[in-house]
Amino acid sequence: MIRSSVQAPGAVVMVRPHHFTVNTETAADNAFQAVANANGRDEADTARRAYDEHSRAVEVLREHGVRVHVFEGEDPATPDCVFPNNWFSTHAGGHVAVYPMKAQNRRLERRQDILEMLKAEYRVQDIIDYSGLEPDGLFLEGTGAMVLDHINRVAYAVASDRTNPVALERFCTHFNFEPMVFEAQDSRGTPVYHTNVLMCIGTGFALIGTGMITDPARRAEVVARLGETGRDVIELSAAQIAGFAGNAIELMGWNGPVLALSQAAYDVLTPGQRSRIEVHAILAPLEIPTIEMAGGSVRCTIAGIHLASRG
Repeated sequence: MIRSSVQAPGAVVMVRPHHFTVNTETAADNAFQAVANANGRDEADTARRAYDEHSRAVEVLREHGVRVHVFEGEDPATPDCVFPNNWFSTHAGGHVAVYPMKAQNRRLERRQDILEMLKAEYRVQDIIDYSGLEPDGLFLEGTGAMVLDHINRVAYAVASDRTNPVALERFCTHFNFEPMVFEAQDSRGTPVYHTNVLMCIGTGFALIGTGMITDPARRAEVVARLGETGRDVIELSAAQIAGFAGNAIELMGWNGPVLALSQAAYDVLTPGQRSRIEVHAILAPLEIPTIEMAGGSVRCTIAGIHLASRG
């Protein structure tokens, strides 16, 4: 029996990379990518390391009681296939969304076999496909572009080329979320490309790099909105965001909520911050330094399944 909650799914989809490399098509607006470091590495060795890191991460999540559906990313034309959360999301009531992607080669990540598995294993009522917005330059890269409060129905979103307001409005109308959009940038003034590197929302807590929200009034509104839900709002520094501390996801394991995050993210959290999180969830650090060179961390590698199981 897979345990679940509205916010923390007990089952996930992950795509194990066979040809991992840093995607040059996404480097222009992703300041988290380590392109310089990747260029000095042997491609085969980098791909093997990413494959091994991913395989071990799956093992750790399963040890915690998370049901992991693993698909193999064997197409060399999809270097970012390890990040499936950008092209689809699932929602209570049997709803699935498929998203429009900015980079041409990321559009190839959409897979019918994953959607067919969801329909076979879970109760899927409908699939709403927004990918037809791509020719018009309207992008919304899933739960990278949005961090969803499934309990209070709020979609937090950093304004960027990957989060088009028209596409966001359509999603929120279809899926009954209230959009909460804000501008954010790092210490060098570079806009944040995806919301899920900036914040994580769990059932009883939230992690957020508040100092990166550029408008003080909007920053206060975001913090207040999170606080109104009764969550413990844990503020992260810009350095901690750079260490991927915001790119985490709460899942449901055998013994209750588990916060999946990278070892790098765990290491940049203070003991006090870890203690506050542990009131609400078990910390499950995953060692994925090679994968993180692509500009995403644990949250990006996991597509949560918020659907009722057929079993």
